[in-house]
Amino acid sequence: MALAPLVALAACGSGGGTDASAEAGSGKGTISVWAHQGQKSEVSALQNAVKSFNSSQNKVKVDLKLIPEADYTKTITATDAAELPDVMEFDGPTMANFVYNKKLAPIDTYVSAKTMGNATDASKAQGQVGGKHYGLGMFDSGLGVYGNKKLLDAAGVTYPKGLSDGWTAAQFTAALKALKAKDSDGKTLDLQEAGGYANEWGTYGFAPIVWSAGGSLLKDGKAEGALDTPAVVSALKTFQSWKTYVDPNTDGNAFANGRVALSWVGHWMYPAYSDALGDDLVVLPLPDFGNGPKTGQGSWAWGIGADTKNAKAAGTFLDTLLDDANVTAMTTANGAVPATRTALAKSTLYQQGGPLQLFADQLAKPCGDSDITKSCVAVTRPVTAGYPVITSKFSEALNSIYGGADPKSALEKAARAINQDFSDNAGYQIP
Repeated sequence: MALAPLVALAACGSGGGTDASAEAGSGKGTISVWAHQGQKSEVSALQNAVKSFNSSQNKVKVDLKLIPEADYTKTITATDAAELPDVMEFDGPTMANFVYNKKLAPIDTYVSAKTMGNATDASKAQGQVGGKHYGLGMFDSGLGVYGNKKLLDAAGVTYPKGLSDGWTAAQFTAALKALKAKDSDGKTLDLQEAGGYANEWGTYGFAPIVWSAGGSLLKDGKAEGALDTPAVVSALKTFQSWKTYVDPNTDGNAFANGRVALSWVGHWMYPAYSDALGDDLVVLPLPDFGNGPKTGQGSWAWGIGADTKNAKAAGTFLDTLLDDANVTAMTTANGAVPATRTALAKSTLYQQGGPLQLFADQLAKPCGDSDITKSCVAVTRPVTAGYPVITSKFSEALNSIYGGADPKSALEKAARAINQDFSDNAGYQIP
């Protein structure tokens, strides 16, 4: 799960023009591919996919270059479009900025209808801007509250069984109070606070509170009147009140070691938590602040470089990379949610009745940040070239609120800054 800082993406280059047109090319020859060098298991799965592709046919050869994850987005940002590869991986929220700066080409013409049709709705939503698709992922992500059944039962806390009976924010707070009464230090909740919240975790992890309160990070190109509504202010006051129950979790083991009963985090912690708790592990939706429970979604995706001279060959590789065999191998390696319909349906973790069915159920109800209904659950972070500024200002506000700042003032300040930036950049319009 990529939660690296995105502020380095600030609008660079001219931006805002028409698509840089990728050339179809012959569909044969060597193509260059860039990817982030993440955890070893992911790297191995990708290298195996490339090796298998290269040996399976003789028309297209992939030359794979791995770039350290910490440097990856900065590298694409600093590289001229003409020097970028034929195919490149990117973190989902960066896509619109790369499109705005003419570094990605639409993929609709070059990947097959089968590949596009098999992508989950949430994956397609993350990769679409201006009516065109610029990326598809092998995997997706999701948030939940992991619970320790033994500790919950001991405190007499009744917990949700799924999306249909999720806790309200008030019920979540009541559960924290009940758990505190049975806890030696009164710390019953992990919010992954060790690194602070003035970062992408702040936005990914807690923008769902904004959405669940009926607000959004951006609406019709403006943050004022969307991010700083009275309902959002109230919701973040509630979030602020939870700090008294939070274990700082500086060792990363607060939940696995049983120090806390609840952990607000994503799918990626399931392997460690499952190993530690076994049958005592339960997976719950985030609390409902009035507009239904919400979750973040999105992760790494694949696209075609805008200046490629061989987009047909790039599409051929993407069709293979995004097939069930490779998606299953990758999601087995990293534990993430498969981003294709067929691989998701066959996943022992995420299928109906599986231990992580909740995450699949959430992603089956997606919506965009500007059109959030009560019934949708998985919300895509704003698909705009201005996202780096949005996430920077919101996460700074969240961090200050958690530290004791007045929620209303902090949110209003963030909304003004976002509005000013969008005004200065003509709304980051992508034709």
